[in-house]
Amino acid sequence: MALLMSSMHVNADDRDMQRFGLVDVVTLDSTITVSLMYARDDNFVGEVMYTDLKRAFLHPDAAKALVKASKTLQAINPGYRLKVCDAARPMSVQRKMYNKVKRTSKARYVSNPARGGGLHNYGLAVDVTIIDSLGYELPMGTKVDHLGKEANIDRETYLVRTGVITEQERQNRRLLRRVMTSGGFRPLKSEWWHFNLCTRDYARRHYRLLEF
Repeated sequence: MALLMSSMHVNADDRDMQRFGLVDVVTLDSTITVSLMYARDDNFVGEVMYTDLKRAFLHPDAAKALVKASKTLQAINPGYRLKVCDAARPMSVQRKMYNKVKRTSKARYVSNPARGGGLHNYGLAVDVTIIDSLGYELPMGTKVDHLGKEANIDRETYLVRTGVITEQERQNRRLLRRVMTSGGFRPLKSEWWHFNLCTRDYARRHYRLLEF
């Protein structure tokens, strides 16, 4: 899909994303805000992974699903917006990321590129949270990118009961899941912020790996 660009500088990552048919999600829904965590060094890897990439690209199928989720959220609460923290990820970055964490406890959170990578590498996964009318993230019990059981969605009843997260934080997570699943996404058990459009096997059969 061709992407209409503004007068902004088009860097190599943008061109490659377009070449693979991906779309900048903000061009479809300007209410979605973007702050890519791997374009900064305050992420679980501890360094910048995206040197050029600053915008959130997705496969058009995933981008349309995200727009649908955004509209559902605004219908529920007009003051809320989706904030994208990561979207499509080139395989070159996936390899770099995996090499930083392999043989550590963090490795299980990063799809092995030697096994085909993950759905971020097809533009079919998105890391996302909710911000309020002032631009503040809703409290979810952990930060986005927190690697630990506190981020698990299947432990939330226990986490509330033991005081690890509050009931309001659980309800905020549930709201996020409600709107994302309304768009067609599937949640990931270990990361409340991560949503997949389809299975990895389906992606391998029907979509292109972002091999650049």
